[in-house]
Amino acid sequence: MSEMLPDVAGHRARLRRRLIEQGADALLDHEIVEYLLALAIPRRDTKPLAKALLREFGGIGPLLSAEPEALMRVPGMGEAAAGAIRIAHASALRLLRAPMEAQPVLSGWQALLDYLQADMAHIGVERVRVLHLNTRNMLIRDETISEGSIDQAAVHVREVIRRAIELGSASIILVHNHPSGDPAPSRQDIALTRQIIDAGSTLGVTVHDHVIIGAKGHASLRALGLI
Repeated sequence: MSEMLPDVAGHRARLRRRLIEQGADALLDHEIVEYLLALAIPRRDTKPLAKALLREFGGIGPLLSAEPEALMRVPGMGEAAAGAIRIAHASALRLLRAPMEAQPVLSGWQALLDYLQADMAHIGVERVRVLHLNTRNMLIRDETISEGSIDQAAVHVREVIRRAIELGSASIILVHNHPSGDPAPSRQDIALTRQIIDAGSTLGVTVHDHVIIGAKGHASLRALGLI
């Protein structure tokens, strides 16, 4: 189609006007995705594709977090459209990460949780990362150390502490996600955390917390009194 149909062009113009004049809250989820896709597919009605994507992934959060390969398996999606979805997610993460990096992590705990929730709540495999902090509790490194199957990821206690010593970390925060959506810690989560705490204590590396992220929220082992 060389030219956009007049009704599609008019609808898109109305979406744009609502977005500019009233803000993002004036648009429904499918309208946000529709407009985003329109930037990559300018001469096509993107409403049906937006609704299909939301159905396929179960909401705007899982959609924005989806891997490019999964996005492009949906009929009508190409590389440009997948790129538009991914850049929106990357932009949101940059926005959330900035305040986390600008202050001591323990003083900006909510900023950290907001960032982790956006980044990890909807991924389909279990991913473990370690946040390394200096003596002022500023973030010096954020590293993914393991990515496993849908229900487990291998974490080696010795490697976690060795890496902290290499980086000169005064303390660390452990983070992983539960693809099931339920952030409640398992017995294995608790046992592993205590092993890392014990190993770190002999070498001067403090474990501040272990945060578990799920689509239904987050859990802090320290807040729960488990460490």
